[in-house]
Amino acid sequence: MNYVAAESRYERMDYRRSGRSGLRLPGVSLGLWQNFGHDRALDTSRAIVRRAFDLGITHFDLANNYGPPYGSAEENFGRLVQQDLRPYRDELIISSKAGYDMWPGPYGEWGSRKYLRASLDQSLQRMGLDYVDIFYSHRFDPETPLEETMGALDSAVRQGKALYVGISSYSAAKTREAYAILHELGTPLVIHQPSYSMLNRWIEPELLDVLGELGVGCIVFSPLAQGMLTDKYLDGIPEGSRASRDGSLSPSLIDEQALAKIKALNEIAARRGQTLAQLALAWTLRDPRVASTLVGASSVEQLEANVATLEKLTLTEDELAEIDRYATDADINLWAASSRT
Repeated sequence: MNYVAAESRYERMDYRRSGRSGLRLPGVSLGLWQNFGHDRALDTSRAIVRRAFDLGITHFDLANNYGPPYGSAEENFGRLVQQDLRPYRDELIISSKAGYDMWPGPYGEWGSRKYLRASLDQSLQRMGLDYVDIFYSHRFDPETPLEETMGALDSAVRQGKALYVGISSYSAAKTREAYAILHELGTPLVIHQPSYSMLNRWIEPELLDVLGELGVGCIVFSPLAQGMLTDKYLDGIPEGSRASRDGSLSPSLIDEQALAKIKALNEIAARRGQTLAQLALAWTLRDPRVASTLVGASSVEQLEANVATLEKLTLTEDELAEIDRYATDADINLWAASSRT
């Protein structure tokens, strides 16, 4: 049966401007980092993506090496575009990134012009697209001149392969430098994608102020701390969960101290009539400099619960103060090395 998008898809979603640009993003965007590779049933991915668009999620965030295996999330998403979303392409914001390892050899990662341009061409081919809406430098490369990395982003826009450019996990200082280089080239830096959650608040001391000053938007990823800020781990590590597998969430991170914070935050959420995940997402959106928060989803039900966050975003001063007692760093920032450079 051919997919026809819900006519009501724009009635309830909150759209926020990315900095001082013309780009507006849904308050909740769908990230395809996990759950959309070849290890998952395509029908499940299709149901999630269809429901996301029906709920007003116009932004789908990918990267070259999302999977597993690398590239398979883009391949699967490309199939869904061809089968379901092609008539709605002008209503969609599709992003990809390059920076982490993608193929063997010296040109398969980091920030060289060679790698970034080749990666973008490959991503477009996998997704069957003429252009992406946002193309990111996925991490800062300390051994490549920043002028070369930003020049590659600029040329992607000039060749019509990307409409906007962004950076991810750059420090405040390097964000300033990247902004200045792109400004000189005539291609504005529109968006920054850092990790951010109640257990990972590294962007607050400097980066958010820099983004606000420069007029660069912010879209945060891992707002649920890879699932730690859900009810999944309240009673330990369940079999089949991300922490139980050999992956990005180490079971050592879910120690007694972290569990105590999670349980306390869960109690605050319950008093608000929300799940812990919904509180965590609402908390990331409390700052107007944050345009969108990226969520993953392994089911339609999980997606719907996350989007329902937007129905109750307001946090009182008393609630924020209580949250601050428990929302402290839990040493879970896997991307800290890039941000410290």
